[in-house]
Amino acid sequence: FRNAGAQILGISLDDVASHKEFAEKHGLPFPLLADDKQETAKRYGVLTKFGTMTVAARETFLIDPSGKIAKHYTVGRDDLVGHSKTVLADIEAFKAAAKKG
Repeated sequence: FRNAGAQILGISLDDVASHKEFAEKHGLPFPLLADDKQETAKRYGVLTKFGTMTVAARETFLIDPSGKIAKHYTVGRDDLVGHSKTVLADIEAFKAAAKKG
């Protein structure tokens, strides 16, 4: 993704301390942002109920350089590798189209 010029950010409803612990434990190569007030999740329409808990659905947004959502993906837990390949291909296609236009 870096070679493609893309920046990955993870966002969840957890607090900063839990993000730090999770990122260190799993060696994540991208920043995790805390949305503990649920403001970003509300704006992106990803808040959902899981029993009595409110959670953010695991979804991906491809945002273009102007800040507009270029594509929105629902992420399947069982296909993270395939999902990554799809997003990367879309980034490359987006870049190619930008060069033409």
